[in-house]
Amino acid sequence: MNKEIISKIIGRLKQEESFPDWWKSEEIAIPFFDNEKLTITFMDFEPEHDKTFIDEADQALTNFLKLNTDDRNLISELAYKNCMNFLDAVGFDEADEPLRQIKNKNEIWNFIQPTEIYVTRRPYNEQDIYVQIACECEWEQEHGLQLVFRQGKKLTRISDQDGHLTEADAYDKPDEEDELLSRF
Repeated sequence: MNKEIISKIIGRLKQEESFPDWWKSEEIAIPFFDNEKLTITFMDFEPEHDKTFIDEADQALTNFLKLNTDDRNLISELAYKNCMNFLDAVGFDEADEPLRQIKNKNEIWNFIQPTEIYVTRRPYNEQDIYVQIACECEWEQEHGLQLVFRQGKKLTRISDQDGHLTEADAYDKPDEEDELLSRF
């Protein structure tokens, strides 16, 4: 039997059968991606054990849904850098030539396709709420790309989809040594 929870921001979320601590919304227009419609999933959430999750997730989503393409363009340099670092690491492939020919860094978004948004609590340290956007991208077909926003406000990680919300968690280093997270 599937249960439901209610978000004041995105409405009804239905419990996933395969993952009972995942709760999925209907598709929502996302201003950050030109109002492209994506589902939002609350992950690792057990209502009986985390009484403040929905309110904190709603606040993070309120923050995130205020971000638009202008805000997205402010992080184009980081997305472009992620792409170029990957291409440099794997070596030349003719199929990557359109990426190498990008003149305006904002064009990088033409090569990134968001697929789903996850809202989850960081299991370590401050245990804040993070909004994580899973994306496919032209340069990293196997692991894709993720954009992670702490409290939905500010980008704190851009990387392949590796299951970690922060560089600090991924590489087991202190938060203050995590370049983007330490700026929050």
